[in-house]
Amino acid sequence: MELSIFNIKGEETGKKVQLSDAVFGIEPNDHAIYLDVKQFMANNRQGTHKSKQRSEIAGSTRKLGRQKGGGGARPGDIKSPVRVGGGRIFGPVPRDYSFKLNKKLKQLARKSALSLRAKNEQIIVLDAINFDAPKTKTFLQALQALKIADKKALFVTTEINENLFLSARNLQKVNVMNVNELNTYAIMNAGVVVLLPETITAIEATLNA
Repeated sequence: MELSIFNIKGEETGKKVQLSDAVFGIEPNDHAIYLDVKQFMANNRQGTHKSKQRSEIAGSTRKLGRQKGGGGARPGDIKSPVRVGGGRIFGPVPRDYSFKLNKKLKQLARKSALSLRAKNEQIIVLDAINFDAPKTKTFLQALQALKIADKKALFVTTEINENLFLSARNLQKVNVMNVNELNTYAIMNAGVVVLLPETITAIEATLNA
């Protein structure tokens, strides 16, 4: 697949970049994408939820009514889950939600996500992204020139560009990420992925390893 390279003003530079079919042109595997996104979201869960069960409630264990003849559920103590203020049955306890996925599966998921974006023409290649100073207004003008101001945009760079990061930090729909941090969730969460020629080289080198 061949894409045109644009400058920050949204104009074509006349240059082209070739995308590897092994990374950007495979048949997307939906289940691999699902598993990788599920793992990302599970790993981000704190898992610190806790509710008190009947043994943890402060209160007396005196039986509050007769065993039979009351007409309702068998009455126990004040901590019984069937009573108001009693313990919770099968409530949440602190736990770790993270789980393991194979490296090859995660690679397949990222390739599938990138191929999906390429197939839907949701990848833009820029020749460079350089700002003299951190300025959100300048960055917003660049988004408008590229006609992506109303979309969720993911900018992937090869090196930490502090001016770019600070310019985009206050924009809700924009995410700036280093190529080493690129994950399936970020690709799928973005409406358009903005890459640089050197970023494409780095992605292909990583995912073809």
